[in-house]
Amino acid sequence: MVPPPPINKSHVCLSTTLIMSSMVLMDAYLVEQNQGSRKLAICIMVSVGDICFLVVLRYVAVWVGAEVRTAKRGYAMILWFLYVFVLEIKVYFIYQNYKADRKSLDLMARKALTLLLSICIPALYVLLVATEHMEYVRTFKKKEDLRNRLFWVIVDMLDVLDIQANLWEPQKKGLPIWAEGLMFFYCYILLLILPCVSLCEISMQGISIVPHRMMLYPILSMLTINITTIFIRGSNMLFFRDIRVSGIFMGKNVLAIVLKVCMFVQYKKHLYHTAAGHGTVDPQHNLSSQPQPQRGTKCIRPHQASAGPS
Repeated sequence: MVPPPPINKSHVCLSTTLIMSSMVLMDAYLVEQNQGSRKLAICIMVSVGDICFLVVLRYVAVWVGAEVRTAKRGYAMILWFLYVFVLEIKVYFIYQNYKADRKSLDLMARKALTLLLSICIPALYVLLVATEHMEYVRTFKKKEDLRNRLFWVIVDMLDVLDIQANLWEPQKKGLPIWAEGLMFFYCYILLLILPCVSLCEISMQGISIVPHRMMLYPILSMLTINITTIFIRGSNMLFFRDIRVSGIFMGKNVLAIVLKVCMFVQYKKHLYHTAAGHGTVDPQHNLSSQPQPQRGTKCIRPHQASAGPS
């Protein structure tokens, strides 16, 4: 099938540049963590992988650029899945190299890795959603409500990346191997799936986007991020004495749980009042649907009709 022509070429170029620049920086980390002949082998391997990924990206990015101004986000979900899948594999090997040799790079390089991920991953999500190009969302209120919901998705991504960054940033006491692996792949799965759920909600509603009906992502994020990460950080503080646990994100999760519960209650009340309103309108609708006598005509009673002319 021939890919459709891109409607927004600047969107395609910007997303491709962001993806490939983040991949090249990850490759630089992998190459610098190896020495001698192994360094050359790693360089060749990651270069071949980037070329193959660029070939796939050439088609997928064009398809994403073709659906920017539409309500569809199918190719955007495919691109997100491919990007995070490949990027997190590279991050895993970087993390393992840090674990094997804790003195391979200094503290600034590890902090720079966290900063790089916290910029590139949310930035790509903003590009894939392309809120500013949603011309089919007519009212400013709906677009602003949609922007606010997408902002919570970005904050959740930063929350997940903060937990994942605790694995490669220096720590006095390391976590058990099973805890580190479970934490990394749990964050990996969340970064793969939850943004795709948010993109799917936009695509499923089509042109008539109603933000208050987009309830799937808030429910999943409250269960998998807001509640679960509180237990993860609390366990790291109590059992492993991890002093780098972010109290700010724990407070954010508590606040998010309260706000989302209130949102669910308001949504239930909205559904109840809507159903009750339809229930009161139906009898009137039935009465109005009955045929009415036309103007200028005289209503004839049955006994008058039976009586003949005198």
